[in-house]
Amino acid sequence: MQLSPLCSGSSGNATYVEMGGLRLLVDAGATGRRIEALLGEAGASAGALDAILLTHEHIDHVQGAGVLARRYGLPVYAAAECFAALPAAVGAIPPGQVRVFEPDRPFRLGGGEILPFSTPHDSAHAVGFLFEDADGRCAVMTDVGHVSERMLDLVTGCGVLLIEANHDVDMLLCGAYPYPLKRRILSGTGHLCNEDAAAAIVRLAKRGMREFLLGHLSRENNTPELAAVTVRAALEEAGFGSEVRVTVAARDHATGAFPCIPAAAAR
Repeated sequence: MQLSPLCSGSSGNATYVEMGGLRLLVDAGATGRRIEALLGEAGASAGALDAILLTHEHIDHVQGAGVLARRYGLPVYAAAECFAALPAAVGAIPPGQVRVFEPDRPFRLGGGEILPFSTPHDSAHAVGFLFEDADGRCAVMTDVGHVSERMLDLVTGCGVLLIEANHDVDMLLCGAYPYPLKRRILSGTGHLCNEDAAAAIVRLAKRGMREFLLGHLSRENNTPELAAVTVRAALEEAGFGSEVRVTVAARDHATGAFPCIPAAAAR
C-alpha cells in the first residue's frame, strides 16, 4: 500500500493510492491531461487506474473526473449527493460507470476495504477516505472545517495521513478576500488552519502515528514553509523530534510515494 499526492492546493487536488492490488485516484481536481502527466510523474498511468473516488463536488476536486472516466472507462465512486451536485463542466459520467457509496459505511474493493467517512465541509456531502488492506492503512482527510474526535479515532493507526493545512489565520484575516469568504473559510464547515492541523497531528503522534502530509494549502493565505514550521513547532513542544515526519504536499507536481507502514510498526 502506498499514497502519492499528485497535486494538492486550493487550485486543484488529486492523490494516487495503491491498495489491495488496485490503483486508485482520489479526486481529479485538474484537467484530464494534467492528471495524466502527474500520474506519469508518480510512475503510474491513467490507463492503469481501476477507479476514481471523489471526496465532494467542488471543482478543485472533480474538474477532470468526467474526462478521465469517459476516456478510460473508469468507474467513479462518490456519495449520491456528490453525483447530484457535480458541476456541468465535469460532463456526463456514463451510467454504467457510476458507483454510489453510502458515507460512513465501508465497502470492499479489490483486496482491501475503503471507508468514506463524513467530514465537516460546506458541500453536498463531503467525505474523507480511509484505506485498509493486508499491508496497512492510510487516509485522505482534506476540506474539513474542524477535526472531530470521531475523525481522529478513525484515522488512528494509519501509516500515512494526508491532512489539510489550508491557511494561516492571520494571513487570511489581513488578506484581500472579502469578508463573507473569510467567514466561510474560518467556519466549522470551511477549511482547517495550520494551528488546528498541528493540534490534530500532535494528538495522533501521541497515539503512535509517524508520517503526515500537509495538503490543500491556500496559495493566498499560507505558505509551505509556514505550514511546516507551525506543525513542527507543535510537535517539538509536545516532545517529538525527527521520528515524526511532516511533508508538505506540492501544489503543482507529484510529491513522492509514501509507503503506508502500519503505525504500530513505525514506532
